[in-house]
Amino acid sequence: MGRRILLLGATGTIGRATARALVARGHEVVCFLRPQVDAPSTARSLPGATLRFGDVTCAQSLARQAWCGERFDALVSCLASRTGTPRDAWALDHDAHVLALQTARDAGVTQVVLLSALCVQKPVLAFQQAKLAFERQLMDSGLTWSIVRPTAFFKSLCGQIERVRQGKPFLVFGDGTLTACKPISDEDLADYLASCLEDPSRHNRILAIGGPGPAITPRQQGEHLFKLLGRPAKFKQVPVGLLDVVIAVLGAFGRLVPALADKAELARIGRYYATESMLVLDPVSGRYDAQATPETGHQTLFDFYERVLVQGERLPDRGDHAVF
Repeated sequence: MGRRILLLGATGTIGRATARALVARGHEVVCFLRPQVDAPSTARSLPGATLRFGDVTCAQSLARQAWCGERFDALVSCLASRTGTPRDAWALDHDAHVLALQTARDAGVTQVVLLSALCVQKPVLAFQQAKLAFERQLMDSGLTWSIVRPTAFFKSLCGQIERVRQGKPFLVFGDGTLTACKPISDEDLADYLASCLEDPSRHNRILAIGGPGPAITPRQQGEHLFKLLGRPAKFKQVPVGLLDVVIAVLGAFGRLVPALADKAELARIGRYYATESMLVLDPVSGRYDAQATPETGHQTLFDFYERVLVQGERLPDRGDHAVF
């Protein structure tokens, strides 16, 4: 039977897909959104859902404008910081979630589904620490919980499509085989998140998940893009050491100029993804294990590339997550 669900982070591509998946299952979905969003456009992208507006970082706003004194069954969160810088990360990945969890109890919520990230298994960045800190609070809350840690998203791996289409080389760090991932589509991830409400085997568990098919390296991504365009593959290798220099310089000047400190953190995030695979980490060997990384769904990254390059599908807006 359908349940009443408050959804956070519904304006992102994964959040919108999750709203659609929940509505399709017959749930009554209330999306709590920033007042600054384009309400008519957002409503069109979230058919069947109720939209409410307020400040997710304010307990009073959550109580009065999100929960509204009504009863809910579950909280589903796709909320994440837009930049990953320390201030944003702790404000949204941790503090806002703590407030949502606290106010959820008063609304009668008994279950929480949280979209986290697989990279928290090797935490060295501020946003990873913030996510882990809230994960621990959720696990200790006494509520039924599911923490979903997906691998790379299609959105994060489409940044070089235009470069290749314009005849430019595909940029890789090292030789392009330093890392690998099992990318998952928004729709497949949304289906997985929605199913967590109904599947007892996913309750009170941390769930690493990837998309279908073998793990893919950046070099394989580039090779496939050129293949779809019928062109010989061209790569430009970027040494990881270049990122280290950028981080050191920005970090030094960041002590004087706060904006540069944020840029240094963004460079650290870039270096992390340039050198760490988005696969399950074996805690014993310290190595990433593609075979141990679960798969779900039907859409592959190469299917997505074909829809964009051959069928003309529009690229998603990557916003603050753009690197190239």
